[in-house]
Amino acid sequence: MGLLTKEIERAPCTVEISHCFESLHAHVRFNNGAVIYPGDEVKVQGPEIMAPFGEVVSEDREAVIVRASKLEQLWTRLTGDFEVMELCEFSFSEEVTL
Repeated sequence: MGLLTKEIERAPCTVEISHCFESLHAHVRFNNGAVIYPGDEVKVQGPEIMAPFGEVVSEDREAVIVRASKLEQLWTRLTGDFEVMELCEFSFSEEVTL
């Protein structure tokens, strides 16, 4: 992988979708041990997975991983903290009410 070039990798994966009262999540586990680094993009192949309320659905799929170039990895590491701060909301007021 060069300074400006990207690589494409395919990996078998397991997708788990939970649509329960206790947990609402979607997780992807790579079955071949692939690791995702800052700046990498992952696209899971196949049709949309819908889990009915109260159920957990697990399916085996293939994922396409587009590896970030060295320059993109560096940029993501340098600016990642700023992007996380966009998720935070702060409020300052003179009086406290409960």
